[in-house]
Amino acid sequence: MPIQEEAQRLRIYIGDQARHMGSPLYQWIVEEARRKKMAGATVFRGHMGFGASSCIHTDKILRLSEDLPVVVEIVDRPHRIEAFLSDLETVLVKGMITRETIEVIAYRDGTQS
Repeated sequence: MPIQEEAQRLRIYIGDQARHMGSPLYQWIVEEARRKKMAGATVFRGHMGFGASSCIHTDKILRLSEDLPVVVEIVDRPHRIEAFLSDLETVLVKGMITRETIEVIAYRDGTQS
């Protein structure tokens, strides 16, 4: 992705217990993004959060949760993000998806040309 090109960040907020075809949903999302050769994806696990149900999920020892919050971020060009949204619509049962325009400052794979 050239630095000068417009990019978007897609954020998918789910619980770590969400599943798709027997595997964690966050794993499926990252693997599907890689299969579609998207620019990049990262999974973040939260310590505490709540969603549409207003039920608090936390990793505190006294209130152990079995469904901690997870955020999957994907960065790519707007038309590729748009195409990926249709894939997410088929698998997301519970959660939230956001999209925002961002500026990519650097995108490097560590090799020198």
